[in-house]
Amino acid sequence: MQSAVRHYAIVTAAYWGFTLTDGALRMLVLLHFHGLGYSPFTLAFLFLLYEAAGVLANLIGGWLATRYGITRMLTVGLSTQIIGFTLLSFLNPGWTAAASVAWVVLAQGICGVAKDLTKTASKSAIKVTSAQAKEGGGSNSQLFKWVAWFTGSKNAMKGVGFFLGGLLLQALGFRHALWLMAAALALVLIGVIASLPTLMGKSKASKSAKELFAKNPGINALAAARVALFGARDVWFVVGVPVFLYSQGWTFTMVGGFLAAWTIGYGLVQALAPQIVRRSADGLSREVPAARTWSAVLTLIPAALVVAVVADVPQLQWVVVAGLAAFGFAFAVNSSVHSYLVLAYAGSEKAAEDVGFYYAANALGRFFGTLMSGLLYQWGGLGWTLAGSALMLATCWFVTLRLPITRLPETATSPAPRAGT
Repeated sequence: MQSAVRHYAIVTAAYWGFTLTDGALRMLVLLHFHGLGYSPFTLAFLFLLYEAAGVLANLIGGWLATRYGITRMLTVGLSTQIIGFTLLSFLNPGWTAAASVAWVVLAQGICGVAKDLTKTASKSAIKVTSAQAKEGGGSNSQLFKWVAWFTGSKNAMKGVGFFLGGLLLQALGFRHALWLMAAALALVLIGVIASLPTLMGKSKASKSAKELFAKNPGINALAAARVALFGARDVWFVVGVPVFLYSQGWTFTMVGGFLAAWTIGYGLVQALAPQIVRRSADGLSREVPAARTWSAVLTLIPAALVVAVVADVPQLQWVVVAGLAAFGFAFAVNSSVHSYLVLAYAGSEKAAEDVGFYYAANALGRFFGTLMSGLLYQWGGLGWTLAGSALMLATCWFVTLRLPITRLPETATSPAPRAGT
């Protein structure tokens, strides 16, 4: 039990360090190139390979983590991020705009691979360590609690990273900020290598692509819902709202501060999700309806904001801020329930593969949301991005109707935690 808790704490701390620098990177790139006069679509384009790379990285990363061990993949993810930061720091101000964009897209793609390798390995480690904790006398509710705390705390750390990115850009400049973050990640990497067992989570991996993609109906439906859910967030989050607020007279610091506060608050709510969502003895009969309910509630918020934008209500910027605060609360609970359900549905032997498949869908949603954020804002402003968000959320709700509430035979060997007291 003690070793399981220790391994969980080490993995969580390592991912905190990674997420802190990843959040800072997004703000560094967004603010630096917006300051150079790049258009909304070009800003979105800078992140496209970052998101697209995550689709393949999650699928392969889950398979590799199953075959070679979670610790090795966590090490690869951290090392790849350091390489991405180093390459990005070589950006030359004297290059043409096309060359600069190409270089940043390439470096961002490498960082996208790093992010999803690290996330898949870290999330898979929770399944492994929670199973170890249960064997050592831990409670059945441990999985949901550990998932919620891990997901919530890492998102809060990402919010701090947004603020840190703006601060480092102002204090050190683009290149030196990247060097500092690379050095910090190198220390995290050393800690992981020295602290975690090399073969943690190693198991028998799938032998074919057909086997890798042949997930159970629960994971398939959850992955489809995840595409729509994260597309609905990033369609306004990546370009639409930051550029809109800047157009309303907000400074870079104010915009970064709002996004940081939103993400930190979102992370805190995620960590509290086990206290918000009623638990069931079988781990699904209350949790699945909760995913459906929160998806429906979430859909109404951007729809209401579209009406406010079209009507041009007084103090529109503050109406948008308030609406997005409500969005963040509902989104956090919904996302946390999803993150629990994928591990509840996943088999114990190939948990890393199941998680990788699920987060590949997550990356696909981010990619689509990022692309549409730039396009919709350029075509129709904030109202169009919010309308796109509402449409994606309606799709998410519809897909959750297909989530199974009873446990499937192939996952019966990995029972879900019972409700905590």
